[in-house]
Amino acid sequence: MELTLFLQQLVNGLSLGSMYALVAVGYTMVYGVLRLINFAHGDIMMVGAYAALFCMSNFSIPFLGALSLAMIFSMCVGIATDKIAYKPLRRAPRISLLITAIGISFFLQNLFNMLFTSTPRAFNAPSYFEKSINFGDIHTTLGSLLVPFITLIVVIFVLLILYKSKYGIAIRALAFDIQTVNLMGIDANRIIAIVFAIGSILAAIGGVFWAATYYSVTPTMGTLMGLKAFAAAVLGGIGSVVGAVLGALIIGLSEVIAVALFPEISGFKDAFAFIFLVFILLFRPTGILGINFERSRF
Repeated sequence: MELTLFLQQLVNGLSLGSMYALVAVGYTMVYGVLRLINFAHGDIMMVGAYAALFCMSNFSIPFLGALSLAMIFSMCVGIATDKIAYKPLRRAPRISLLITAIGISFFLQNLFNMLFTSTPRAFNAPSYFEKSINFGDIHTTLGSLLVPFITLIVVIFVLLILYKSKYGIAIRALAFDIQTVNLMGIDANRIIAIVFAIGSILAAIGGVFWAATYYSVTPTMGTLMGLKAFAAAVLGGIGSVVGAVLGALIIGLSEVIAVALFPEISGFKDAFAFIFLVFILLFRPTGILGINFERSRF
């Protein structure tokens, strides 16, 4: 591969991996606190994309305003999901929570299928997303550069919350021992709601940028995206925010560069996330930055 082509695909891979990272961080935070694989998380991303589309097409709200409202709406959906579906099952076997998460995923997909039909809806990204940016022979768009930049800012903000705020201390304490946190007088359900709120906001950002990059939204858009984000979280070491981002970037870069190297296998690009996952877990079952699945830390 020529250096110019490699650098071109590197930019595209970073953009794709950054969108995976936004969803993967939500997965890893929920798992770190509840040891729950929230399979409905990918559909929260879809909810955010539809919310932004609805605001832009029905009320002519500018992109940034629609993104903000989508974040708020997705946050409310995420908190409501926890309170209605997961909170009553706190003491239930984990398999019950897992089945409930799958049920919530199907519910959201079918609800939006009923509301908006299964036909892909066009998503009109802001014109500046298509502004051409050139670095010598490397050609990209402003949108492809904005996604990694915004992802970096968002992840730094999440890390600051986790390590520099009292809520972050409570979240990390909850991840260590939820029973002891309850005995210390901390409202565990409130902290869990905050975790779902943060994860849902990140998923909404990822969903809106995904729709702006690929110009369409569908009720099932979160299924494959959610599975890849989950694979990224496990690859990096589930329970680690930095690990989730690292795993997402690895998967995004591998997909894009592999297709550039071998165009004939482009139809199998979605399998690369899971191939990487299998190979990494064969040699390091806890993931790249993971220590122990039952004692994972942010």
